[in-house]
Amino acid sequence: MDEAAWYVVHTYSGYENKVKANLDKAIENQHLEDQIFEVRVPMVDVTEVKNGQKKSVSKKLFPGYVLINMINNNDTWYLVRNTRGVTGFVGPGSKPVPLTDLEMHNLGIATDKLVVDFTEGDTVVVISGIWKDTVGVIQAMNESKQIVTINVDMFGRETPVEISFAEVRKAN
Repeated sequence: MDEAAWYVVHTYSGYENKVKANLDKAIENQHLEDQIFEVRVPMVDVTEVKNGQKKSVSKKLFPGYVLINMINNNDTWYLVRNTRGVTGFVGPGSKPVPLTDLEMHNLGIATDKLVVDFTEGDTVVVISGIWKDTVGVIQAMNESKQIVTINVDMFGRETPVEISFAEVRKAN
């Protein structure tokens, strides 16, 4: 049996959520839940200022694209490719190319979940990266993205910084 991977599908602009809804319904109707695991429209929260008012809104991270976690075979390829609003898979010709682990990590999709021994309020030491040897208290944890938010002293001010689980360890 093939391995499941994340693929990128190109859609008509503005049809991302309709494609997701159509795919979810088609997956259920065709009973392919064991081959197509997740359909995702990546969103990001941004702050907009309109008429002097700050407002937090969600925007599509990649307009015109939808991410799909599936086992690539003739049935799943055909279902996705023939969904209304889908123009094709991202890749050469009609052959879908799965996302690499690095690309998935950059999108906030973790491949291997790290089990950590710290939680919010714990003091941690950064063991790699630009903040190496920095000590901070965990303000927030995001399990799905595998990151912690700690406050660091920058220019005399406390500034929140997001750091990967793999780059921190619990302070003694």
